[in-house]
Amino acid sequence: MTVIDRTGPRHGESGIGEAEVPGPGSPALSRLVEAIAAGAEARDRGEGRAGEAIDLLRAARLGAFRLPRQDGGGGASLTDLFELVLDLAEADSNIPHILRNHFAFVEKALRTADNPKYARWLGHVRDGRIIGLGVSELGIQNIGLNDGDTRLEPSGTGYVLNGRKYYSTGNFYSDFILVNARTPDGRTASAFVPTSSEGVTVDDDWDGIGQRLTASGTTVLSRVPVARDDVLFGADEDVRLPFRATFAQLYLTAIVAGILRAVVADAAALVAGRERNYYHAVAARPADDPLLQQVVGRLSSAAYVAEAAVLRAVDALDAAFRSAVAGPPDQALFVEAALRTAKSKVMVDELALDAATRLFEVGGASAIRAGNRLDRHWRNIRTLSSHNPNAYKARAIGDHAVNGTPLPTAAFF
Repeated sequence: MTVIDRTGPRHGESGIGEAEVPGPGSPALSRLVEAIAAGAEARDRGEGRAGEAIDLLRAARLGAFRLPRQDGGGGASLTDLFELVLDLAEADSNIPHILRNHFAFVEKALRTADNPKYARWLGHVRDGRIIGLGVSELGIQNIGLNDGDTRLEPSGTGYVLNGRKYYSTGNFYSDFILVNARTPDGRTASAFVPTSSEGVTVDDDWDGIGQRLTASGTTVLSRVPVARDDVLFGADEDVRLPFRATFAQLYLTAIVAGILRAVVADAAALVAGRERNYYHAVAARPADDPLLQQVVGRLSSAAYVAEAAVLRAVDALDAAFRSAVAGPPDQALFVEAALRTAKSKVMVDELALDAATRLFEVGGASAIRAGNRLDRHWRNIRTLSSHNPNAYKARAIGDHAVNGTPLPTAAFF
């Protein structure tokens, strides 16, 4: 078990709060993604820390990518953000996964910028700080419902927070955590807590088969002091969206699509780098073998379809978000965004898992060497997709298509 490390740069160090946020399509953004990719293999071998990559992004204030330029951000559109997620996932799928809860927080805050608390919290994002999330708990409650045991209790002029959160991806690398809790009288609340606060412990005890560097472990909150101004009650939220989890779900599917890009790149490199073929192959040189070319072609096509599906869903989600900013959220737009996101997840997961297996068809026996680490793609895809099983998602889509049954509106949709 590794407890959170605070040795990386923070506000006021390494240009944090001072550097201009790399904008969409900028050379600075390309260099940043290239730097993440350059250290990916070493990190996967255990020779580097994901925290080093996150420190690069923190120093560049990439967490403010979606904030308007006039507010000190990168001026990125929602599509720009998801294209960045695709690029980062191709470079190292752990890194955008670590930032998922941060960017989900930013999206919510941008739609409630008139709320002074969200406006103040966005100031931390502008300064380069990273926001984590505390939601999931173990227990007998149905998965995906916010009815956990974390408690926010009055204490003096503020509150104290007690609870234990699991699968808290990103918290190990974050500066603040937005924690879901309940008060003694049953009200839902969100508490904004610095990870450096007394009583906050973030453990890197994640032992999944994939996404191993995301530190998706346990966050323990033991009598953590919380100021009154750092609590937002559910009834105080300015905008209540019909589907609150669509962004977070589509974000994960974008990571899977980015991994699929990496599968294609590895497949092409395997074929191009092979010097011999089977004696009964149709071509002596693997790069000239039409069977191997066909496999790589199908993998490339799968990657294209996956990316197209994600971006089509982004279009629908962007339209839904715009409606919520302009006035009352348009229910039909949010339903369409949730449907496109769900359909994308079902098929992209299947395409990606199949591709991660077919990758080995183009490499011969040498492809299974542990040093090549080609199994990481399957493990990472399997891990990303497993928390939201396709069977349940596909059933809900089918029930909606056949019977007109509304989609679930809580977590996972």
